[in-house]
Amino acid sequence: MKIVRHVAPDMRQALRAVREQLGEEAVILSSRRTPQGVEITAAVDFDAGKLEEAAAVPLALPADSARSPAPSAAAVPVSESSPSASPVATLAPLFEPQAPVATEAMGQELQSLRRMLETQLAQLAWNDRTRRAPVHTELLRELTEIGIARDLADHIVGQLDERVDLTQGRRFAIAGLSQYLLVTGDRWLDTGGRVAFVGAAGVGKTTLLAKLAVRWILRHGPNDLALVASDTVRIGAQDQMQALGQLLGVPVHVPESFEALPELLARLERHRLVLIDTPGSSLRDAQLAMRLAVLANCGSKLETALVLAASTQAGALEEAVQRFRPANPPCCLLTKVDEAASLGGALSVLIRARLPLAYTSDGQRVPEDLRPARSLELVSLAVRLARTSGAAADEDLLRRRFGRLSHATT
Repeated sequence: MKIVRHVAPDMRQALRAVREQLGEEAVILSSRRTPQGVEITAAVDFDAGKLEEAAAVPLALPADSARSPAPSAAAVPVSESSPSASPVATLAPLFEPQAPVATEAMGQELQSLRRMLETQLAQLAWNDRTRRAPVHTELLRELTEIGIARDLADHIVGQLDERVDLTQGRRFAIAGLSQYLLVTGDRWLDTGGRVAFVGAAGVGKTTLLAKLAVRWILRHGPNDLALVASDTVRIGAQDQMQALGQLLGVPVHVPESFEALPELLARLERHRLVLIDTPGSSLRDAQLAMRLAVLANCGSKLETALVLAASTQAGALEEAVQRFRPANPPCCLLTKVDEAASLGGALSVLIRARLPLAYTSDGQRVPEDLRPARSLELVSLAVRLARTSGAAADEDLLRRRFGRLSHATT
């Protein structure tokens, strides 16, 4: 085994010196900071098993060891040219706690080199794809500017013929997005049901409930409508529901606890439409799992509708869909469409989750700012928002997103 020690101004230079002297098979044994920079101890032909075995065997000390202090590990040079050094003293630096730090630094450097190589390969692949299929790459650019997820954009563009022109490609992309975006139609206002609105705090569940209640009364009258105020978390939430009920002339029921909701629903069977306001939850609320379990246990007696805000980032929307999945929501509603700078991210989340969209809300007016979801209308709005905001996808983003997928149009 050959052991060397290098001192350099920084870790990168020290690692380079080790590789030059010992080669790629070198093992970093320890590292520490010094006034001169960084000190690295490395070895080649390193056998960890033999090292541990040697350290475990006690050495026979000479008779005068009590009078002669053991040599300091820091004072013993680590090299093959130290015959007088005790084997244990020579190997002592191998067990310094800084060894994992050096290994981690080397791992980070290798990861950095790998990322650099992947970036170069992605650039070459994207340039080649742009040369061979300019229409496809232009559509990928436009879908990225809309905010469509990478895998969805590539799936749509991958279905195009190689000889398609840009106008046909755009029509196909919009039609494809519209086809993938599922909608339910205006069924609650037509047939009624028992609907519990769930979602994160602040997404507009109560305002949405009020819009649907007014729409129902305008179409069917107040007799078959009941409201349930089960939000005991937000201050004034139940008072707000009571005021809405008095204004509309419909009963408002307050369960004794959230767990008592199934029992309350059993007493409201005569009502054609029951709208339930639930507490707005943080996605990490400890009580969220309990509430979702109560809603799921209601079975066919209750339909859970997930409320999402279009102004929320796509990553947060995707997390909300996952967090509320235990309640088995068969559909969702999209609020704050008027506040969204981009719609592509929200549409991508719904398409990938195959979660049908029932209604969209684009303002605070009751009941005007509510409409049944229409897929083509929403996709067209997403395109207009991208153009209005001047969204642009730079070449670096496109290379990183689609550079590895150059085979898609071959």
